[in-house]
Amino acid sequence: MTNHECGWRGIALLSWQLLLVIVADVASGQSVVQLRTDNGRFELMRNGKPYAVHGVGGTDQLELLASMGGNSIRTWSTDDLPELLDAAERHGLTVCVGLWLGHERHGFDYQNEAAVLKQLEHCLAAVERFKSHPAVLMWGIGNEMEGDGRNPAVWYAVNHIAREIKRIDPDHPTMTVIAELGEDANKLRAIERYCPDVDIVGVNSYGGIATLAERYRTAGGTRPYIVTEHGPHGPWEVEKTEWDAPLELSSTAKGTQYADGYRVAVAEQAGLCLGSYAFLWGHKQETTATWFGMLLPDGSRLAAADAMSRSWTGRWPENRCPEVTSLSVDRSHPLKPDEVVHARLTATDPEQDALQVQWVLRSDAGVIGVGGDAQAEESMFADAVRVTIDGVEVTIPEGGGGYRLFAYVRDGHGGAAVANVPLYVDAPRKAIPAPLAKLPVLVYGDGKITAPYVPSGYMGSTDAILMDLECSERPQAGTTCMKVTYAAADNWGGVLWQSPPQDWHGEKPGGLNLRDAAAIEFWVRGEKGGEVVNFTLGGDGDQLYRDTAKAELKEVRLTNEWQRHRIPLAGKDLSRIKTGFGWSLAGQGAPVTFYLDEIQYVAE
Repeated sequence: MTNHECGWRGIALLSWQLLLVIVADVASGQSVVQLRTDNGRFELMRNGKPYAVHGVGGTDQLELLASMGGNSIRTWSTDDLPELLDAAERHGLTVCVGLWLGHERHGFDYQNEAAVLKQLEHCLAAVERFKSHPAVLMWGIGNEMEGDGRNPAVWYAVNHIAREIKRIDPDHPTMTVIAELGEDANKLRAIERYCPDVDIVGVNSYGGIATLAERYRTAGGTRPYIVTEHGPHGPWEVEKTEWDAPLELSSTAKGTQYADGYRVAVAEQAGLCLGSYAFLWGHKQETTATWFGMLLPDGSRLAAADAMSRSWTGRWPENRCPEVTSLSVDRSHPLKPDEVVHARLTATDPEQDALQVQWVLRSDAGVIGVGGDAQAEESMFADAVRVTIDGVEVTIPEGGGGYRLFAYVRDGHGGAAVANVPLYVDAPRKAIPAPLAKLPVLVYGDGKITAPYVPSGYMGSTDAILMDLECSERPQAGTTCMKVTYAAADNWGGVLWQSPPQDWHGEKPGGLNLRDAAAIEFWVRGEKGGEVVNFTLGGDGDQLYRDTAKAELKEVRLTNEWQRHRIPLAGKDLSRIKTGFGWSLAGQGAPVTFYLDEIQYVAE
């Protein structure tokens, strides 16, 4: 055999070995996602093929999403991620994995080196755990954690995470997500300056989406973007009534906004924009019960879902959603209790399907959501609406303030439409009952904060307080617990779980009716033992929606082992608990660290 023949056989053997490695990688399911640049044009490549993101934010009804042309979902954290990744893979979907970062408005301190390092460790642990799953598309580092974008420490932390991710997982791009580009695009400029290891800029854009691409280019963006949230104009961007209630478009009109936003900011920006994640594939209470959802709670599609399907595939679904042309009332304000208002709805269906209409009157707190913070559902008045031969009659409730009349239209084929009209009652305000809680109510457990209570009420020496919600140091249950550090040696500090956030005196509706709760239970341990901490629920507000009770467990001396504590609630008026939990402590001569887990209201 000649040297030449030996050389070619050696190359052939090496080629087969490389082929076997590639086949083995494919068999193992490892995906490779790269950002390709060609003459200033960007393209996302997944396993060697171009990949335009046709995505949504949310995790509901993945089979329906795939059938409508969607190919990706976005999360905001790693909660329930193993099951979600597997489900996405089964339906041929990818996942932009969100790595939650602390928000300064929630008390996270980006000048606190220990807190920032712990956050980094949590993110990298998630990357190490999930990087080999075939459904992973990219890493979304934070969501709107930047505030006004003017704190360089936030951007240093983001880039540090991105740099370390690229070291341990070079096969998936990094992205950070901001709320719009900022004043004079200062957020984008900060990313350009401080975040060289971030591959993609994620932008949540609603009312400004029509000019997003132009503003992005003008500001000198040098990397591609993905529209990570888009949909209807937000409640902070629309006209309001005389009593300051934001005017919500019908789901039909919102569908047009979804489609128009996608067209101008995504479809027409090939080479700069890599795709989008429409918000929200599901439903949630944010300002109203229907403002952002693309689906209803029963799974019915709204026009936004149909509009995005057409944007992705070029064709409408076989059976389209019904359409609301108008919803009106003969009088909207000022109304009096027991007054009767007549409503009129005009709705059609593209396939001439028979339509069913459901009418619902809800209270309207007038709370405009901030950053997606949890909100309690608005109260419903089931007996206020009566369908008559001549139309619909609404009997105005006793309490003054804002209300909304909703009309839900369904076609019997999975399609729906919804619209609402605000009403205002000129009468003394009457507290709208808090929704009755179904026990047990988990306030915190395994790294999760459960609606409606949010740890937003920082008190005392707030700069000394750090709360790590996903601490892995000896949790009592599950995989994580809460680590609380008070870094000062003197003064005092504490945090209250509030509903809604920052409502200290009971000025706004919120909270839960916990009348069936016998106690609140929680597990706690000290880092060393001997730490003294106070625990509380309820409060002393003086406004209409104040807490109806207060209970405390004072000066609890902790051990370094988990102990379960219980605050009995028998005999208390629990009809509205706005402050679901809280802790406080006085300075103890040195920093104090303790741990909490499984905080919940129980029936027995």
